[in-house]
Amino acid sequence: MSAFTSLEIKQLSKKLEDQSPQQIIAWAIETFSPQIAVSSSFQTQSVPLLHMVSKIDPEMLIFFLDTGYHFWETLMFREQLQRELGLKIQNLYVDGQWKTFLSRFGRDLYEHDPDLCCYLRKVQPMQKAMKTVRAWISGIRRDQTATRQSAQILELEREGLIKINPLLNWTRQNVHEYIREYNLPSHPLYEKGYRSIGCKPCTRAVIVGEDERAGRWAGKEKTECGLHTEMFNQDGPKNSTLLQGFILTSNQEETR
Repeated sequence: MSAFTSLEIKQLSKKLEDQSPQQIIAWAIETFSPQIAVSSSFQTQSVPLLHMVSKIDPEMLIFFLDTGYHFWETLMFREQLQRELGLKIQNLYVDGQWKTFLSRFGRDLYEHDPDLCCYLRKVQPMQKAMKTVRAWISGIRRDQTATRQSAQILELEREGLIKINPLLNWTRQNVHEYIREYNLPSHPLYEKGYRSIGCKPCTRAVIVGEDERAGRWAGKEKTECGLHTEMFNQDGPKNSTLLQGFILTSNQEETR
């Protein structure tokens, strides 16, 4: 898929480290358009990237993972930003092949096997969508999690996909300064203590002194959904006994 080698990606990434997010986005569009898309969770920290993209390339496709578990406020905020910024949004949904599995286990899968839940509702739909493009613009920052501290401006993903992280060197302060400068809206739950917002069952408000992502998967040994980890380059979460058991049972039923 990609015309770039791993070494070339590393060299380009190093050169882009000192560029502004807008310069990185412009380079990405010039290099990969129209085979390029942005992913967004449509929370407050998503707003600067969406605003920049809307100004540089209004026709850019925005992927949104509609997991079925979003806060109503998130869906309304997505609609608001779509209207105000003129965004071209494509909603991504869980693959139909999992209909039977989710009918049995989906109601509380996020509690019993959160990695599997994230894989089915987020990672796999994004993997499928990324087969239609050559490059993927993400809004992650190094100051968000320990995992993201080692991220690079450009990263080579599965099947040659190029992931581009233009806001990687920004901080939370940069995000809010940009929002104030351009008088942009914030997610309606932000003022209620929700600093990082994902699916409703796996998100809570944070208290003073907590990390902004402390409200994600609280009480579980989990800080990432898998989109920005090695799970994205895998064909499923490892060691999911629930899924393995379901597949085994299904195979036995088919052979009867």
